[in-house]
Amino acid sequence: MIDADNIWAVIPVAGFGTRLRPHTHTRPKPLLHVAGQPIIGHILDQLVPLGVKRVVLVIGYMGELIVDYVQARSDFERVEWVEQKELLGLGHAIAQTKSVVGADPMLMVYGDTVFRADLARELSAKGDGLLGVKKVEDPRRFGVVVTEGKKVVKLVEKPEKFVSDQAIVGVNLIRKSAQLFACLDDLIKRDVRLRGEFQLTDALQLMVEQGANLSTFPVGGWFDCGTQEAMLETNRDLLRDAPAPTHCTNTVVVPPVHIDPTAEVRDSVVGPYVSIGAGASVQHTIVRNAIIGEQAEVKAALIEDSLIGFQAVLKGRWNHLNIGDMSEITT
Repeated sequence: MIDADNIWAVIPVAGFGTRLRPHTHTRPKPLLHVAGQPIIGHILDQLVPLGVKRVVLVIGYMGELIVDYVQARSDFERVEWVEQKELLGLGHAIAQTKSVVGADPMLMVYGDTVFRADLARELSAKGDGLLGVKKVEDPRRFGVVVTEGKKVVKLVEKPEKFVSDQAIVGVNLIRKSAQLFACLDDLIKRDVRLRGEFQLTDALQLMVEQGANLSTFPVGGWFDCGTQEAMLETNRDLLRDAPAPTHCTNTVVVPPVHIDPTAEVRDSVVGPYVSIGAGASVQHTIVRNAIIGEQAEVKAALIEDSLIGFQAVLKGRWNHLNIGDMSEITT
């Protein structure tokens, strides 16, 4: 079992989110909405049932907005943050939390992916650390683990040649935090980098070489939010169990969809796989496979495979669109 009173949830959220521009020009990626709430909201929802009371955020670009969002939730007794002034990789980001976490156990959750796993069960295993993994088709894009049973015997970051298809997906429980920080400090001191970045995978490999007992657990649901296409795919996956909305006027709803109770939807066909944010207005429109942001206005349009930003205005457009916050397109 995890020690919920003493554990820190460590969430790195310092990146720029360049692949999601124009949306990340006005807000950081973890605050982009998918399936009815910000990406980081879905992540925090997975921590609450575990009884985690302390969170430390590694912030950078627009980090104060993320801190405000997490602090506004009543789920956590303590929210701390540290700044990663230079984006020198995930290992470097985790190293910045040493002054907060100390020797307490940590549950690392990457701030740009949404996951679904029975963490209360999976994290009950003994040992020095547990790494969430999932089989992937192209291991060259990920840090991967080689195992004997569930025991980790080797870790490699973005291997050029095949060594394993078990990717580290970003949910890791480390009970020996002091050892991890020492390994990270060693990598940084020796300037051991891959593609200019200090890798968490390399530090975990050092722990294994020093005798740490790390094992793996399966993460069944793992949803990336790094690109427009990935956001829409994650939206589709997370909406599968969404309840049907009941407050639309003269509208055909093709589930699954999420429509905020404060949104106005009338004379339209909505769905499948559509999320409509708070205060948005959708009228005389056919929309499918799309995310429409809060307070956006969409009228007389036919859209699919699209992201529509906060307070964006779209009138009379038929297309696949990617419209940033407070933008306007009319025909």
